[in-house]
Amino acid sequence: PPTGGRVGGAGPWGWGGGGGAGPPPPPAALVRDPAPTAPSTTPSTAAMSPYGVHQPGVAAAPAQHTTLVALDLLAGTDADALVRLLKVWSTDVVALTEGRPVPGDPAPELAEPAGLNVTLGLGPGAFDGRFGDLRPAELADVPPMRHDRLERRWSGGDLCVLVAGEDVTTVAHAVRCLVRDARPFASVRWHQSGGWRSTDRAGAPITGRNHFGQIDGSANPQPGTDLFDRTVWIPDGRWAGGTTLVARRIRMDMATWDELTRFEQERSVGRDLPTGSPLTGGDEFDDIDLLAEDANGRVIAADAHARRSHPSLNNGARIFRKGVNYTDGEEHGLLFLSFQADVATQFTPIQQSLDTADALNEWTTAVGSAAFAVLPGIGEGDWFGQRVFT
Repeated sequence: PPTGGRVGGAGPWGWGGGGGAGPPPPPAALVRDPAPTAPSTTPSTAAMSPYGVHQPGVAAAPAQHTTLVALDLLAGTDADALVRLLKVWSTDVVALTEGRPVPGDPAPELAEPAGLNVTLGLGPGAFDGRFGDLRPAELADVPPMRHDRLERRWSGGDLCVLVAGEDVTTVAHAVRCLVRDARPFASVRWHQSGGWRSTDRAGAPITGRNHFGQIDGSANPQPGTDLFDRTVWIPDGRWAGGTTLVARRIRMDMATWDELTRFEQERSVGRDLPTGSPLTGGDEFDDIDLLAEDANGRVIAADAHARRSHPSLNNGARIFRKGVNYTDGEEHGLLFLSFQADVATQFTPIQQSLDTADALNEWTTAVGSAAFAVLPGIGEGDWFGQRVFT
C-alpha cells in the first residue's frame, strides 16, 4: 500500500506558520503571503450544491461528523466498469447532497441535506492496468518515514469516499448508499469515522481543537483566497480543478501527554494552549517569529512543531489540512486530511522535516496512510471524472 510521512505541524497538526502552496512560486514570496485569518465559513445544515469547478467538500468548513472510506477495485473491474461506477456515484452524490433518496434507496426517510458533502478520489491502484497514463503526476507516493508504524488495515486504497455533514445518521446513511452501489465494482478496505467542533458556543466559526486540547489548524490558508487556490488546486491539464489528498491516522498517546506540564505542552508546539497564539506574541492568526529570543534563548524551540513545519524552513511548502478527532475504544487520535496541489513538493517535504526532529513525535504515531487524486468538480448533467477519462 502507499506509504506516507508522519503528521505534524502545518503538516498534520497545522500549528505551523503557514498553510500550503504549490506549485510554489519562489519561497520568499510565499513567506510574505498574508497570515491566515479566522475561519470564514460556518458549517450549515442546508443543502450544499454538488456542482462547481472543484468538489465543494474540499473547501467546506469542517463538519461535525466525517467518515472516510477506502475501497479496493475488484479483480474484474476494468476501465469501462470504473467509469460506470463513477457515473453511479455521481447520481448518488447529487441526490444525497440535495437531500433526496438515491435510486433504490432502502431507507429514503433518512435522506436529509444536513450540510452533507461528498468528495471522491482515486488511489494509485485505480490507475494500474486501467488508466495508467491518466494518473496525475501530482499524485506521488509518499516515501516511508522512520517514525511511521503503518498498519495495512488503515492504509492504501484504490478509491476513497469522504462524507461529511452535521448529522451522524445522515452521514452514515450516505456512506451505506455509496458503499452498496459500489459492491459490483469494489470492496471496502478500511473506514474511519470521527468528528470536529468548528463553532463556538454562540455558533461563530472557530478553528477547533484536537484531543491534546490544542487549537489545530490555525495556519491554514483560507478558502476564497489566492493563497488557498495556489495551495490546493491542480492548475492545468485534464486534472485541472482537482487536488490530492493524503489521509493519515495518527494515534495519540494521551496518558503520557497528560503527564506533561502546561509549559512542556506549549513548548512542544510553539503555541499557547488557551488561545492558540504563538509563544512569540500576537493572536492565533499572527505568524510565528522564529528569531525571537528571551533570557533562555530562542522562544520557539528548535524541535517545536511550529518551527519544523514553517514554510520558511521548508522551501515555501504549504498544505491545507483538516482534522477529524476519533476515539476507538481506549485509543484516541486524529484522522489528518491534507489537501495540496502536489504531494511531492508540498506534503512530503513538510513531513520529512517533522519526521527528522518534531517534538510531537514522542506522543504521536502514524499508523495509517493513503494518498488519492481528488477528481475535479462537475456541472449539471456531468459525472465525476468525465473530463479526466474522456
